[in-house]
Amino acid sequence: MKLSDATFWMAGRLATDCVEISNDPASLDKPGFWAVICTFEGEWICARFATVVDAPLAKSSWQSIATTWHSSQDKDIYQENVIKIKEKIAAGDIYQVNLCRVLTADCDQSLQGLSNKLQSDNPAPYSCYLNLPNLEIASASPELFLEKNGTQIKCTPIKGTSKSDNFGEKDRAENVMIVDLMRNELGSICESGSVDVPRLLATEAHPGLFHLVSDVVGKLRPEIKWAGISKSLLPAGSISGAPKSSALKAIAEIEKSERGPYCGVIGFVENDKAVLSVGIRIFWSEKNGKINFGTGAGITWQSEPESEWEETELKAKRLIAIASGGEL
Repeated sequence: MKLSDATFWMAGRLATDCVEISNDPASLDKPGFWAVICTFEGEWICARFATVVDAPLAKSSWQSIATTWHSSQDKDIYQENVIKIKEKIAAGDIYQVNLCRVLTADCDQSLQGLSNKLQSDNPAPYSCYLNLPNLEIASASPELFLEKNGTQIKCTPIKGTSKSDNFGEKDRAENVMIVDLMRNELGSICESGSVDVPRLLATEAHPGLFHLVSDVVGKLRPEIKWAGISKSLLPAGSISGAPKSSALKAIAEIEKSERGPYCGVIGFVENDKAVLSVGIRIFWSEKNGKINFGTGAGITWQSEPESEWEETELKAKRLIAIASGGEL
């Protein structure tokens, strides 16, 4: 694939004619339309496109995946890892950790047709499609990582997932914990007194499940550029944990494999505006004959291993069915 053949689509905007790829977030301070990926581990891919139009993603066929999906952690191992995290919480090392696993199957076709299916069968506010020489992503993300309009910024963390709109104490406490983390992070790059929480513990309905969400807003200090935003806010608190530094150490120790674009950020930056989603509910391929899908759950002291496994199953069930031609 040639660089000029790269494609990005999000929010009804189609970007083509890629002219530059950079791994430096400081590139985003330059004018132009940039499709943005930052992996969970902090690797940036910033692709500048010369042509951007209001248009749908072109229709493409999708052949349902018939091979078996393999999980990086089976049920027993995942539940054992929940217990390990609870032991770290009991020891006072951490308060909350997002524990994830990755499902992988054989696939040698483009994900553009799958992105079409996701848009029709699982509409999501931050759906997008990206095709670069060594990476392809079909996203049905429901979560906003960062919206930027000039110096005004907003984050909308999701913590809490349920089959119904009833959320218990564990989900609510977890959401508030991450909101506090993000308030502190925004406070390090925003003007004093500008950080606020205009929406707390709101319920949102999404295909097949409900989420508990909050908004955290602020006004960036004039000297803060994209490198500073990256350093202060990534990876997102909702898919790492609190305290973040301790949670990241626990994730590396327990998961033992990189998440890549899953749980990173995906979106676009255009001059002083940006929309970046959290890289959840995404399928991705590194064009190696495999397709990947990640799923996870937030672990706290109140977590029950069986319930957390079931949450990862709930998050994956509908999307895997769409990819595999199963019953929704």
